[in-house]
Amino acid sequence: MESNITHRPSAVLTGVSIRTSNQRESGPEGQIPALWEEYFRSGFQERQDLINPHLLYALYTEYESDVNGEYRLLIGHEVDRDHNRENAAETAYIPEAAYIKFTTQRGPFGQVVLQLWQEIWDYFRTSELKRAYTGDFELYDMRGFDPQNAIVDIYVAIQENR
Repeated sequence: MESNITHRPSAVLTGVSIRTSNQRESGPEGQIPALWEEYFRSGFQERQDLINPHLLYALYTEYESDVNGEYRLLIGHEVDRDHNRENAAETAYIPEAAYIKFTTQRGPFGQVVLQLWQEIWDYFRTSELKRAYTGDFELYDMRGFDPQNAIVDIYVAIQENR
């Protein structure tokens, strides 16, 4: 598992979202696969107001508590801070923060992303670094994206020592 710490500015995203939990997603009531389908049917990737339309985000935010609580997942793209919210089904904000960046192995994106999240949860059980639970995201570069042979970056917000 490859990782490094970086500081990221805030950003505004628009897309489709759900409220769920890891427990719900591990059983038959999981909603994330249907959310991905909704995103691809929505046509968001064709909108003219996107910043870097080839970058697709899966943003985890509005955490109820920690890895065990509910959260909001938005799949979408970055837009200008002044974008017309009337044209957006959902809006969410990536918070400005220090992030630890993890990178998956190459493989089927659903498999390698889930595997990396499990490694991330294990990593934070023993790390001196603590998750901030303010906003974490997966970043997909859609230029030449092959869902069966993907590499995905996952950014996890961490608490900063002050």
